[in-house]
Amino acid sequence: MTTPELITTPFSAASTADDVLDGVDLAGVHALVTGASSGIGAETARALAAAGAEVTLAVRNTAAAAAITGSRVVHLDLADQASVRRFVDAWDGPLHVLVANAGVVTGGLARTAEGWELQFATNHLGHFALATGLHGALARGAADRGEARIVSVSSTAHMRAGVDFADLHFEHRDYDPQIAYAQSKTANSLFAVAATERWHADGIYANAVNPGGVATGLQRNFTARQKESLAAAEAAGVFTYKTVEQGAATTMVAAVAPQFARTGGHYLDDCQEAYTVPDHADLADHPHGVKQWALDPALADRLWTVSAELVGNVRPTPCSC
Repeated sequence: MTTPELITTPFSAASTADDVLDGVDLAGVHALVTGASSGIGAETARALAAAGAEVTLAVRNTAAAAAITGSRVVHLDLADQASVRRFVDAWDGPLHVLVANAGVVTGGLARTAEGWELQFATNHLGHFALATGLHGALARGAADRGEARIVSVSSTAHMRAGVDFADLHFEHRDYDPQIAYAQSKTANSLFAVAATERWHADGIYANAVNPGGVATGLQRNFTARQKESLAAAEAAGVFTYKTVEQGAATTMVAAVAPQFARTGGHYLDDCQEAYTVPDHADLADHPHGVKQWALDPALADRLWTVSAELVGNVRPTPCSC
């Protein structure tokens, strides 16, 4: 069996979101960006709006997001399934680009009202409920423009852990916030695989991206151990810090670049499709790769089934396309 050729683009780790959007006209495109009140999400929303897209910012901090011009701001708390349902029920019209950017990092064990581990609940299950709830809007967007794209923001951290289906919410094992975050980021990638498999016939394609090392508010809850681990990884050359503008570039490639038109289930790093490495590979040896456990179709299908059961009270909106 021949290995599929990786998708490449003219962009690199040094590229910015504006570089990717240079000459791109997004007039008529409806985009939704979660976690867009600061950091990479804010830059993603700003760049999309500057290129002519109609952008909705789905955020907890609506006051902070209001400063991003050319965008509509709506409250959304991904850790609260009722908030997700309200958002989905209020959505009107087609959706062409969904950027699942929001994320949390915790320094200790925290749970949602359902008892779900907070990082997995927010980073994966909240976005799962949002995307499945907006399936009809995405299908209308695809019928309108030939495709709709979902960008699932993952992380190099996914290499630390796969999804532990026997104990998703750390009910039986000692809690490690780094492993919990890693599990949620693997789940972000597996979502892209499963969503593309299920929805490509509707013209909906999902890809996962690693924005790279960017200093944002996400690190404010890091424990001393997490900060030490990050410093060690930087010293070892696992990553070098990017600007926020550079961090948003890979998201933008997945959202608009022609190289990723009507194709999904990929993991992007530094604006290119990443190469796959074995699950036992060391992160320090493959800082720009993607673990097999993050792209495995069987694991993606299993995660989708489990996630649908957990958030089963959120139903896809019907497609009237």
